[in-house]
Amino acid sequence: MAEVDLVNRDPNQINAHLKVAFEDVLAEPEESHSMDCVWKLSYTCFTFWRNCCYRLSTFCCGMCIAMELGCEFASTMFSHVWFITPCLRVCAINCSPYQKLWGVCCNCCVAPICEACGMYFSNIRVNMQKS
Repeated sequence: MAEVDLVNRDPNQINAHLKVAFEDVLAEPEESHSMDCVWKLSYTCFTFWRNCCYRLSTFCCGMCIAMELGCEFASTMFSHVWFITPCLRVCAINCSPYQKLWGVCCNCCVAPICEACGMYFSNIRVNMQKS
């Protein structure tokens, strides 16, 4: 089993859109600035409560959700390995004769017509004259 990377927890950048910093949410225009102490405390409060609520939520629900998702993906893999992929293979095997029949019909009936039309239209010449 591979080790869990405790530093880089999103190596495939699946949740890159969730990187939300204080500056991404709150911004004051040049004309309207609050007092510096309010701005600094707002930053501290935002960061603290974002981290606190996230950690509390993951502590309460994270393991249960991970367990449910593990079961869901196991069920999906089971379905694909034991049902969906074999059914698709059976379908491909059963459709193979029809695919060959369709190819023969196209080559016998449609291909000569297309060749004749191609030969007929290949002799058309278009001359552009300036007036």
